[in-house]
Amino acid sequence: MPDQTITTHLFAHVLARVHAVCAALIEEGVLPAGIDLARIVVEPPKDASHGDMATNVAMVLAKDAKAKPRDLAEKVAEKLRTEQQIDTVAIAGPGFINLTLKPAVWAQALRAVLDAGDGYGRSRIGGAEKVNVEYVSANPTGPMHVGHCRGAVFGDALANLLETAGYDVTREYYINDAGAQVDVLARSAFLRYREALGEDIGTIPEGLYPGDYLVPVGAALAAEHGAALKELPESQWLPTVRAKSIAMMMEMIQGDLAALAITHEVFFSERSLIEGDRNRVADTIDFLRAKGDVYQGRLPPPKGAPVEDYEDREQTLFRATAYGDDVDRPLLKSDGSYTYFASDIAYHKVKFDSGFANMVDVWGADHGGYIKRMQAAITAVTGGKGALDVKIVQLVRLLRNGEPVKMSKRSGDFVTLREVVDEVGSDAVRFMMLFRKNDAVLDFDLAKVIEQSKDNPVFYVQYGHARGHSIFRNAREVFPDLPEAAEARIAFLKDATVERLTDPAELDLLRRLALFPRIVEAAALAHEPHRVAFYLYDLASEFHALWTRGRDLPHLRFIINNDAEITKARLAMVQGVVSVLASGLAILGVTAPDEMR
Repeated sequence: MPDQTITTHLFAHVLARVHAVCAALIEEGVLPAGIDLARIVVEPPKDASHGDMATNVAMVLAKDAKAKPRDLAEKVAEKLRTEQQIDTVAIAGPGFINLTLKPAVWAQALRAVLDAGDGYGRSRIGGAEKVNVEYVSANPTGPMHVGHCRGAVFGDALANLLETAGYDVTREYYINDAGAQVDVLARSAFLRYREALGEDIGTIPEGLYPGDYLVPVGAALAAEHGAALKELPESQWLPTVRAKSIAMMMEMIQGDLAALAITHEVFFSERSLIEGDRNRVADTIDFLRAKGDVYQGRLPPPKGAPVEDYEDREQTLFRATAYGDDVDRPLLKSDGSYTYFASDIAYHKVKFDSGFANMVDVWGADHGGYIKRMQAAITAVTGGKGALDVKIVQLVRLLRNGEPVKMSKRSGDFVTLREVVDEVGSDAVRFMMLFRKNDAVLDFDLAKVIEQSKDNPVFYVQYGHARGHSIFRNAREVFPDLPEAAEARIAFLKDATVERLTDPAELDLLRRLALFPRIVEAAALAHEPHRVAFYLYDLASEFHALWTRGRDLPHLRFIINNDAEITKARLAMVQGVVSVLASGLAILGVTAPDEMR
């Protein structure tokens, strides 16, 4: 995303005023010098009737101040009441402080939206810190399925979100091309190669990949090698067929991702860890051994359910329990090859050595038990300087009118990502994959996501953006010179008398707009892009509701033919909504249409 103007948003401004009050209380000796203000937050109250904002300042500082939270809250409140933008200050419960701002503040907030334009909501909280987001990383053994789709969309939206919040993001795909599954792929492709040469291969044997997607691989191998590979023993043809199969599978996967407008800057091969002039897995094990984190030992039998990688023998172990894991972990198999875990440690060490202390991995639902050991390994190989956040994406249940969707003929045993995108479109797929928290199971109904109704969130949000542009088109009866181009239109509306926006519903909409930058920052810090999707739906709902009120109450219509001043003020408000909807949808990777067709 291009760099844009970044302005301090309203919540950050009020937080700065709270910090200023704390500084004054330090001067007066009420608070001790050097007290940590980092835990103070200013956020919307859970109950809107309590005011516009709430702060925990007294709750988090009372212990250090050796005061009761409510007593400290009184001292903070006394100073906040002198702030020009604050109308009322109230203390709730044991010491929370609720703030109600003056109505004029919301007009100023709208002006901030117009002044910032496309930059509204962008932040510098990331401080240009390098972040590696690794997502998708599907085994290169076939087309992507709908489960991969959710991780792909989540990872891509998270990368967009972190960039918006000021991080320097690298998108990475880890190609699992060193395990047994790619040998199975090669044997499956070799069968299709024999078929391409005219041989009747019959039914695909159990244990091989049955999908038709390997037919083009077989044809390509036949065109390139003729019948020569058939004359070779498996040990000789396998590397050739494996390399060709992986290359064609990755080309297909990248095409599937392109259908969702997803690209990666880095494709990292697992095989590259052990091939070439360096064996990075061996280097990493040696590195950990030198630190005392690798030893030869025997693991006790697992308690309860069997453990997949347990072997009752003397083996090379990583001292994972020293870093918070439940049990030490094997690094070598009985045949002397590396465990997946050993390769994963080396891979993440490569990331850290490349300058990424901040790493995010997006994993499928079946990898939850792997998190603790991987985070232990990150602590060990980075000396505690690296951090790994693993985001689990839960399963997707694909439905049509509430009934499960049948499997794909092309893939053999699952519904492909491309089939879903081709049927309902990239926008519906991306938005709905994000309209639920990543660690909750998602029901994706192919019929529901193309409905044109409030019950279809992606339609409702996009319709909000399109409705704003429809209002602009109709407003040219009052303002014939209202520009069509966004930048020129914003410039035209900047001198609007937005103080005339006084109806409670209008003020609520302005409050919602003022919340957007804080939503972006909070979602980025939590690595939760679904918060942006939820926010956009709420914003669109308030906007549609205000438009509907204007049908029943003519004085609230956006266009008043005999009152150009209020019309221009409301057009400025509509522009604010359109700008924020477009910015939020861009984070999610969803288009913002000017018209709904």
